[in-house]
Amino acid sequence: MKKLFFLIGALSMSFLNAQDITDALRYSQQNILGTARFRGMSGAFGALGGDLSAIHINPAGSAVFLNSYGSMTLSSTRIDNEANYFNGFANENSNNINFNQVGTVFIYDVFAESSKLNRISLGITYEQTADNADEFRVFGRSSNSIDSFFLTEAQGIPLDLISRRTGESISDLYAFLGETEGYGVQQAFLGHEAFVIEADDLNNPNNTSYFSNIAPGVFDQEYIYESTGINGKFTVNLGAQIDNDLYIGVNLNTHFINYDRFTDFFEGNNNAGSNVNEVLFTNRLSTTGAGFSAQVGAIAKVTENLRLGASYESPTWYYIDEETTQRLETFSDADGRALVNPEVINIFPEYRLRTPETYTGSAAILFGQQGLISIDYSYKDYTSIQFSSDEGVNFAGTNNNIDNTLQDTSTIRIGTEWRNGNWSFRGGYSYEESPYIDELILSDKEGYSLGFGYNFGQFKFDFAYDRTEQQREEQFFPGSGFTNFAVVDSFRDTYTFTLGMNF
Repeated sequence: MKKLFFLIGALSMSFLNAQDITDALRYSQQNILGTARFRGMSGAFGALGGDLSAIHINPAGSAVFLNSYGSMTLSSTRIDNEANYFNGFANENSNNINFNQVGTVFIYDVFAESSKLNRISLGITYEQTADNADEFRVFGRSSNSIDSFFLTEAQGIPLDLISRRTGESISDLYAFLGETEGYGVQQAFLGHEAFVIEADDLNNPNNTSYFSNIAPGVFDQEYIYESTGINGKFTVNLGAQIDNDLYIGVNLNTHFINYDRFTDFFEGNNNAGSNVNEVLFTNRLSTTGAGFSAQVGAIAKVTENLRLGASYESPTWYYIDEETTQRLETFSDADGRALVNPEVINIFPEYRLRTPETYTGSAAILFGQQGLISIDYSYKDYTSIQFSSDEGVNFAGTNNNIDNTLQDTSTIRIGTEWRNGNWSFRGGYSYEESPYIDELILSDKEGYSLGFGYNFGQFKFDFAYDRTEQQREEQFFPGSGFTNFAVVDSFRDTYTFTLGMNF
């Protein structure tokens, strides 16, 4: 069946455009991922270096290594989502394992006495920047019906445009509308074909007004959300130590996006006079993308106990491709089942996304070989996010919405590490402001971490536990006439294991 679906879809590709702020933020935010030492200190490494994940905060950190080093990291994450929707509460949890990080840095000492250049470092790393795995389920009773989604899209569209001709299949018309009219008209066709909406004048092909076959009242609704995939980047790093007290570095990064989402919305009613009693609306999205960014940074030994760091990360310039499939099914107590399954892959025109640039300032206090305290502050302006296209797609409305909805943000990361013989013990705290002006849409994010490590000499083993918490409003169909949403509290608990080797 999947093979048949693919063959049908491959022959019936339609083009549409429906990107929004949610898409922009999904690819503009980076989580604190990487090595166990890095995560054990909540990523507060901008003035420290000496860790392969720290290179992604401040590229100068590679030159802090005293010898060549490599590491690989594995993590296990438990996601706990508590969802509230009107009178319903649901708790959903899931687990996944990720290969977070692998990399190496090569150190070359400069022995010329006349040179102020003491050391050169060359690093090659892979780093996971986002875990897209997530799932939750909500249910509750609402006075708003999914019919508003289809009605809003249909009003003003001629009946003749969304009516099948003799011998024309659902797939044929759905694909044609996507190619010529776009996403909104496709939704009007789905609603009309499944009898959710009906034309005011069925005998007039120029009719442009519609009514709902679902009577007002109360509606029992359920929404299922599942997503998978990861975002990551490959980095080539070059660093140097100058005059013993200054470290500098640069990163060239290539990024990738892999995101898949499945949503299933169900609605049932027993309202008097309702010609449709059940609706099941299924949507799938698949996203791939590639991008480029660059970073520069420096770390200075101000005194024997004080280190200061500064770094800049350019915007990431992405090229992104998206595909969707849809399916709508209704049931009437009087007329039975209606299924609209076009089996068509909608292909969005490739578009460009520019993410915000990031500025980071860092400081660390060292207490000899016994321990340290480190703090990072990062600034990012999310209003600088911008969609654009080489395919003639106009993103002016979406970009204007970004300017009016998002804001600049600050992130603070604090970490500490203390040593006892070959053992190291770590802890950290992170706080990230919401990119939304209205924090009810997405709250600030807080996290804390604990960890330890043991140095065997040539080999090192590190472990970390970290937890983050954030609340969000999950709108089922963003930007549509159906504005219902659930409030989701997300808790992520991650256990990270890193094996490192000096060579």
